[in-house]
Amino acid sequence: MENSRRKFLASISMLAAYNAFPINAFNFGNSKKLRIALVGTGIRGTSFWGKRLVEEYSDILEFVALSDINPGRLEYAKEYIGVNCPTFVDFDVMLRKVKPDLVIVTTVDATHHQFIIKGLEFGCDVLTEKPLTTDEFKVKAILEAEKKSDKKLIVGFNYRWSPYSTKIKEILANNTIGKITSVDFHWYLNTYHGASYFRRWHGEKEHSNSLWVHKATHHFDLLNWWIDSDPTEVYAHGDLQFYGSNNPFRGDNCRSCEYKSSCDFYFDITKDKRLMELYVANEKHDGYIRDNCLFRNNINIYDKMSAQIQYANNVTVNYSLTTYSPFEGWRLAFNGTEGRIEASLDIPYDKKTDVSQAEMHAKEMEQNALEEVDFEKIIVHKLWKNFDTVLIPTERGGHGGGDKRLHDKIFKTPNIADPFERAAGSRDGVMSAIIGIAARKSIESGNPIKIEDLTDIKPMVKRIKNI
Repeated sequence: MENSRRKFLASISMLAAYNAFPINAFNFGNSKKLRIALVGTGIRGTSFWGKRLVEEYSDILEFVALSDINPGRLEYAKEYIGVNCPTFVDFDVMLRKVKPDLVIVTTVDATHHQFIIKGLEFGCDVLTEKPLTTDEFKVKAILEAEKKSDKKLIVGFNYRWSPYSTKIKEILANNTIGKITSVDFHWYLNTYHGASYFRRWHGEKEHSNSLWVHKATHHFDLLNWWIDSDPTEVYAHGDLQFYGSNNPFRGDNCRSCEYKSSCDFYFDITKDKRLMELYVANEKHDGYIRDNCLFRNNINIYDKMSAQIQYANNVTVNYSLTTYSPFEGWRLAFNGTEGRIEASLDIPYDKKTDVSQAEMHAKEMEQNALEEVDFEKIIVHKLWKNFDTVLIPTERGGHGGGDKRLHDKIFKTPNIADPFERAAGSRDGVMSAIIGIAARKSIESGNPIKIEDLTDIKPMVKRIKNI
């Protein structure tokens, strides 16, 4: 056991040398186990960054505190995660009392910066869920705090780690289609997954800065990583045409709504034991409603979005996000000087699947539902030649297998070099979130937005890992 632990500790510095991932900042060497404090005990926090870490890595880490503004959720989280650590409604008190090595931030997006900055200032390493933050002012404050601190910040981008996304990166890195010139990327959220965002706090800009930041930051991070460059300009369009006040009727929430029998979007939260225990049972503490009406008047984010993104290496991206599609999936194409790459997942017309649209999101979010289901394809079409089909083994669950691989890299196999540079630091977090921030500003102003007007980070022709 001790020999294995020494090998693990020694490998941390090796990982930093290979891909500049700031995992070496984690204080594994200062105590028997890495001391973790989790702030934000919602679904993602209690499952992926909570229960799964306890089940898979308890030999090298331990939870020393949980923090949330809702005391009821805290008590539920403690039992669900399977820990016996103290809980704190006051984050500052928690920091002073337990002095964690690592703070994991899984709160509402608009508050990420508060906990990131306080954690860094207190002397903790910080790992935050995406997006890094929600506006350019918070970006600046986070970067200044990290610069002053001797600690590091990691952003939990998981889509990079799916085998399918990684294969696309490999094909591009091999210069298979020559120099990339343009990209088309279209993401479709179905009427189960897409609707869920408008049911929750994500539907209000003050909490999420819209799905341009909360959801699309995933996609922008993939684009930055695949293209291997930084964005320079964003010109966007968007509107709210389906959810919110567009519907002729609405209720306080699905449980009490008089339109249950006539609303196609009726969501019976009482059938989900976990949501009832985590959210409904604790509404009395903070008033947060998990089965809110999709058509409430205070929804003010966009439900249709499109943008043109220009990159420092002269690649142009055409991107769109639809939140009320009859199916869940995405399409992607890279045009290059020597050919074209086409990729897609879960398009029902391309491949028959036994998984219903109602099941798709739930299956995707099951952290341990990592079963090999089949092969997916990527089309590589060289100029003047016939196309080739590349087959990739795929998994359902945990963001296409990305969740598990991200965890393993951080906590289990950091000694293995990663030629694809999938680990993400603060710079990656900034350059993905800033595209969404620019897109919203572009819609509001009607003008293209220069990235250099939003951040002091100079866009690079070839992507770099850290500031």
